[in-house]
Amino acid sequence: MTKELFTCCLMLASALFTGPAIASEDAAPDALVRHVSEEVLAIVRSDKAIQSGDTRRVLALVDEKVLPHFDFRRMTMLAVGKDWRSATPEQQSRLTSAFRTLLVRTYSNALTQYRNQTIDFKPLRASLDDKQVRVKTEVSQPGAQPISIDYSLEKANGSWKVFDVIVAGVSLVTNYRGSFGDEIRARGIDGLIASIEAKNKSLETAQGG
Repeated sequence: MTKELFTCCLMLASALFTGPAIASEDAAPDALVRHVSEEVLAIVRSDKAIQSGDTRRVLALVDEKVLPHFDFRRMTMLAVGKDWRSATPEQQSRLTSAFRTLLVRTYSNALTQYRNQTIDFKPLRASLDDKQVRVKTEVSQPGAQPISIDYSLEKANGSWKVFDVIVAGVSLVTNYRGSFGDEIRARGIDGLIASIEAKNKSLETAQGG
């Protein structure tokens, strides 16, 4: 998957959960996606600081509004794959924290690229008893082919949480599996943690803190 596709993916995932909070336990997952994303598109388009590339503002926004709606532990498990089972609880915790920071840092500036995108929400194919669903959308923007962006959500403790985003048929988290596996084979779990943390520090410096 190209960097551009992932940027678009995280941009929309961020926008999806940055709007006014609604009770996720009371809303169907597709209704939640539609309501929040429509609210957020209006907010981002009118926020001059975000449009001008204020990364710190975006980071604060993501930290407050986005993170509570994502299951980063499960996302990390999917990204690490079979090697997750060989990690100690402490290593799993550090991996989750580092991977979460990597995703947020890498794509925090994606929200600044919002302009004229439109989202087509596909009918949800799920029953009331389902605990896992995929909300399918298609994103269009002037001068580009539409991109399918689907959200995999799971209901736990009364709330829906995203555990993967699929862009043009490619999973966000499993896209990392190959490089993570190579790193683990070369340097072990601690080596992977060190590598991700180093990338995070580099991104932090580039983004000005």
